[in-house]
Amino acid sequence: QVQLVESGGGLVQAGGSLRLSCVGSGFTFSRYAMGWYRQAPGKERELVAAISWGIGGTYYKDFAKGRFTISRDNAKNTVYLQMSSLNPDDTAVYYCAADPNRVPPRDYWGQGTQVTVSS
Repeated sequence: QVQLVESGGGLVQAGGSLRLSCVGSGFTFSRYAMGWYRQAPGKERELVAAISWGIGGTYYKDFAKGRFTISRDNAKNTVYLQMSSLNPDDTAVYYCAADPNRVPPRDYWGQGTQVTVSS
């Protein structure tokens, strides 16, 4: 079965950096688009960034451009989200997603990892 396990969340000061990781199993990782979403309390889940299969083209929401970087290591079945210049508005549960057909992905989801940015 498809499994996605996120890690790397935690408490960080405003202006700081954090790197999230998501390890996939139960599927051919290199053939799936991968992505990161987030959900803050009382708000809907929103896309942060996505990366395609193949050459791995990337897509970012406006708030993530210039601050966040999505990357993947197919040999490790892992997708990363490097976050910098964090602010309290970035506080949310961050979810990993995978999809064999669509970018951004939405077929499979991880359980999420909490990111809290203190002021």
